[in-house]
This record gives sequence, structure tokens and C-alpha cells, in this order.
Amino acid sequence: MAILPEAPRGFWDDFAPIFTRPTCRRFLPLIGAAILTVGRRTVANLLRTAGPLAVGSASSYTRVFSRARWSPLRLAEPLTRRVVALLPPGAEVVLVADDTVFSHPGRRVFGKARHRDPVRSSHAFTAWRYGHKWVVLAVLVRLPYAARPWALPVLVALYRDPADDRRERRRHRTPAQQAIRLVRLMLHWFPRRRFVFVGDSAYGAHELARFADRNRERLTLVSKLHPEANLFEPPPPYDGLGRPRVKGERLPKPRQAVEATPRRRRTTVAWYGGGTRRVETATGAGRWYKGGDGLVPIRWAFVHDRDGTHRDEYFYATDASFDVRRIVEAYRGRWSIETTFQEARSELHVQTTRGWSEPTVLRAVPRLFGLYSVVAMLYAWLPKRRRAGGVSWPGKSVVTFSDALRPSAAGSRPRGFSHTSPTARPSRNFRLRSARSSTQPSHRRHRGRGNCTSRAE
Repeated sequence: MAILPEAPRGFWDDFAPIFTRPTCRRFLPLIGAAILTVGRRTVANLLRTAGPLAVGSASSYTRVFSRARWSPLRLAEPLTRRVVALLPPGAEVVLVADDTVFSHPGRRVFGKARHRDPVRSSHAFTAWRYGHKWVVLAVLVRLPYAARPWALPVLVALYRDPADDRRERRRHRTPAQQAIRLVRLMLHWFPRRRFVFVGDSAYGAHELARFADRNRERLTLVSKLHPEANLFEPPPPYDGLGRPRVKGERLPKPRQAVEATPRRRRTTVAWYGGGTRRVETATGAGRWYKGGDGLVPIRWAFVHDRDGTHRDEYFYATDASFDVRRIVEAYRGRWSIETTFQEARSELHVQTTRGWSEPTVLRAVPRLFGLYSVVAMLYAWLPKRRRAGGVSWPGKSVVTFSDALRPSAAGSRPRGFSHTSPTARPSRNFRLRSARSSTQPSHRRHRGRGNCTSRAE
């Protein structure tokens, strides 16, 4: 298809078996139009950008998200495999997770609820936003053109409000429980890979730590730890009398252990933005206990910024072999997903989808997050001489997503399109050529599954 950007051989064909052929012939033009479009990523705006390349009625394109039969998880699997393939063979896969809230107007919107807006809220003030809360799992990848690892989204889940779950008699899942489901998928898809999962305090719950401990051979959790966490020794051997003990002797809490440490170790660790930071550290090990949930062995780390610009923090890892430096530098990579959220909002306008039905809501936003990963990979596959024409501003010294989006849009722009505005129109020769190519025999328009990206079609 002429509107799709250049990609390695077979890249677009990986997604074809997921759809019927008529659906695929409408889905892929929407992907190319989403790269070209400037502004809102509604279906109407995408069709305005695609112009004569969007063959068929506009309603057939909206039905791709609202009624067509295809699975977002099956669509995510080949994308995830492409992203993981960017890492060296046998290397650890670093996963980061966080949630973000998008406003969505309308009374009949599926899954809409009131959520706390972490961007506009503070410790003294809570700002609420009516819309959807998405839990996003991303893979940290160091791309050849980037100075820092990029968080490429691969799996997205919608968080449902507890009141909606009670009304629909459905089991409620917290963001941490949603993250467990997504990580379990990664463990299933890549049985020979080892993972390090990084999340903030919302994803450092005891439940997620217990899940990582059950899969300790392939999964390690790195997150924040409460300074008053209950730590114990392992339980003594059972002597045959009474109930067996579930925990041993109590250990000092992390805050108490730090206060009892007369001299802390001074070191330098990698920090945000590619710099370094002088810190004082203390560390310890123990079994983290929560009533009814058992013990989880952890290694905790205390970090004090010697420059005084950051508050003291406590972190932990479920792998006792992690030292303080590795724990801090692993958690530092979590900030990349915040950059992904900001760039997805400003460049892909992921918050502007306006579908209201359940299938549309569960498909539209994950598709745009996946498009972020697609654009990053397309830019990495370009020859170095073609990675030009990025966006510049005073003080900018690194490649951003806006730089990757422009060459990708240029690669998907058919001949005759002069720019990437949503009202761009092709030349007359291009319109005639597109009209001739769209008049294909009706016997080729069947509902079978297979390759729908051939330029001959």
C-alpha cells in the first residue's frame, strides 16, 4: 500500500493474518494516515488525510474498531516480538509500567470514570479527570540514534472503576493486578528470556513482589519500598509441635536500619538525562511480610542525594544479588515511560480518540500506543543519512520522537502529497493513478485471511 512507510521485508505482513482481508485493507491505510496526520487521531481526520487511498465508505473504516472481529492481543504479539528482537540475544528485557489518564467526553462512553490526574494533582490538592485510565507496559530499548533508552509500549490494559465492577459483578483489578496480567503474557510469549520489571510505588505492592518471587528464575521486580516495611528472618524449621511458624525474628525496619548506620557508603550512580549523581547509600536484606500473604525475600536500598536536590528514597529488588547501584540505575530507567506518555500526547494526540462503544475504546488507544513503537522502529531501520529533517529548538541536543515521526511520515507520504497537514491533497496525476488502481475486479475482494499489503493489489 502506497500510504505505508518503508519497512523491512515482511514487517507489515506480520499483522495481516490477524484480520480478514477486507478489514486489513482498511486497517493498514488508517495506520499510514495516523503517521501522516497532524492533529486529532479520529477516524474522520485520518480519512481526510488518506484522501483517495481510502477506498470504500467512511462507515467501513469506523467498523474496523467498532464491529470487525480481531483481537488486540493477537495484534500486540507480533509487535512485541519485533520490539524484543531489537535487544541483543540473551540480554535481559527491562519492562516498565505506569498508568496515564485521558479525558473522554460523552455520557455513553464505555469504561469512563472519575480518576485522579497525577499531572495536575499535588500532595495538598487532588485534580480529577473524567475519562479512561490506561495501564501501559513498555520495553526499554536503546536505539542507535538515542542517547537514552526509549520505552516502547507493547501492551495496554484499561483500568475499570471499582463501582463499575461491582455494578457489573466483575472482579475488580487494581493497576498492579493489571500489570501482573501483562507481565504474565510476556513470560508466556518469551519462555527463554529473563525480565526485570520496574514500576513506581503503585506497582511495588506486596502482591506483585510475591508474583515476581514465584517466577524468580525469570523475573525480578525493582520498585520503591515504604520505610516502615515489616522485615523478618525466615521461619525456623518446624519442630512438630503446634502450628508451623510463617516468619522468624523481626528485623529492623529500613528507616531504623538507616538511622542505626553510623557511616554510609558514598558512591556515584547514573542519573536522569544521562548524567551522574553523588549519593550516600545503605542497604540490607530480609523477608518482607504482609499478613496472610507470606514472606518475600528482598534487597532494599536507601539513597540520599549529597547535593540536596532530591528527597531520600527507599528502593527494593526481589533478587538479593542486586547491589545498590544496579537497583538505583534500574529504577532510573522508569522515567522513560513518562517521556513516552508526553510525546504520545503531543505528537500522536493519543487522547483525542472519540469512540464510545466497548470494542472501539479497547482498540483505538492501544493502537496509537503501538504506533509509537512502530515509528521508533521505522526510524531505527532508516539509513543514517536519511535520519535528517528533525524538529529543533533552543537547548535541544538529543533525538526525540518528533524527529522520528517526520522521516516516517515522509516515507509514507505518496507522491503528490506536499506536506503532512490533515487537509493535504494529492496532485491530479496521483488522483487519476489511485482511481485506476482502485477499480479492481470484484472476485479479488473476498473475506479470506492473508497478505493484504501487496502493492499489486
